[in-house]
Amino acid sequence: MLKEFDCRFFASEKPCKFKLDCPIDNTCQKYQSMGTRILIIKLAAIGDVLRTTPILPVLREKYPQSYITWLTDKSSVAILEENPYIDRLLTTNYENALRLQVEEFDILICLDKDTVASSLASLAKAKTKLGFALAKNGLLYALNKEAEHLLQLGVSDELKFRRNQKTYQQLMFEALRLGEKYGEYVINLPQKYISYGKHLAKQWGINNGRVIIGLNTGAGKRFATKRWEIGGFIELADRLSKDLKAHVVLLGGPEEVERNKEISSKTRHPVIDSGCNHSIKEFMGLLNQCHLIITGDTLALHLAIALRKLVITFFGSTCHQEIDLYGRGKKLVANADCAPCYRGDCNTMICMKNITSNDVFNACKEVLSTHNLL
Repeated sequence: MLKEFDCRFFASEKPCKFKLDCPIDNTCQKYQSMGTRILIIKLAAIGDVLRTTPILPVLREKYPQSYITWLTDKSSVAILEENPYIDRLLTTNYENALRLQVEEFDILICLDKDTVASSLASLAKAKTKLGFALAKNGLLYALNKEAEHLLQLGVSDELKFRRNQKTYQQLMFEALRLGEKYGEYVINLPQKYISYGKHLAKQWGINNGRVIIGLNTGAGKRFATKRWEIGGFIELADRLSKDLKAHVVLLGGPEEVERNKEISSKTRHPVIDSGCNHSIKEFMGLLNQCHLIITGDTLALHLAIALRKLVITFFGSTCHQEIDLYGRGKKLVANADCAPCYRGDCNTMICMKNITSNDVFNACKEVLSTHNLL
């Protein structure tokens, strides 16, 4: 086998990016061995995929000469595209399921517990496997001893809800034998989307140096219990505008169209409804214009963390311990006996109701003052 066939630039059925032939005497000056071949299987949800990216620079440091393939869902591609540590990005489809039964890797990492991901982890060929896979009896199991604790978290409410005090990154790094030290999320926002956000901000008249605060008002369909009260957003928006002289921007996706209309129609002070039909990268461009993001435990939270924005976030149905704000924000945790519950819906929403607009406003002042923005 020619060494060029192991080259990270070899494109198999077409010329490489350098448009060079692979010489039979192995003398190509552009040749670079793939080295340690690493496969990461992390499919969804998008926020969970994003908060897994801190493993990338650590893997590259540990294996300087390596070729990293990441397999993910189509929905998560946008946040992994152009990541400087990922050599090849694959999506879950029939073709790639077949590919994984043929290719061989040195290290496989599977951090998803769902059937599709764990099945692919079982089928893929690798010398070392870490994380989770599907057993012959159709049940999930830990591929290595270090991953057993992370598996236990999923089956024990006592362990996950009350005893665990570690962040997701700490748990993940321990499960993957990567030590305790971890860094920031890794994401690349191309200049065109930075410009997109700047252009919209200019259209809205946001160019006078005032603090810009984004209110992400939704939480998606799966976890309506993460959604804060509309009345709270209305009161908060008015106080931020009046008392802090801030530009307030309403953020959200297609499910927040009516919600944001209601908020903007009931505030006494002007707010900016940014629209709810932006792509993920366009949405990131909008977040990038804000000094502070106020959000529940949603994708917007993880995007704000990735963009290194100041964050105020509130928790009711989910575990606040697992989220690391990297010293750039404040968590407001609901005081309710039933929380966390990880329920998708609730008749009372008592946990979210226990977080008042005054709580959030005071947290905003604290975080903005700490970072010299007030």
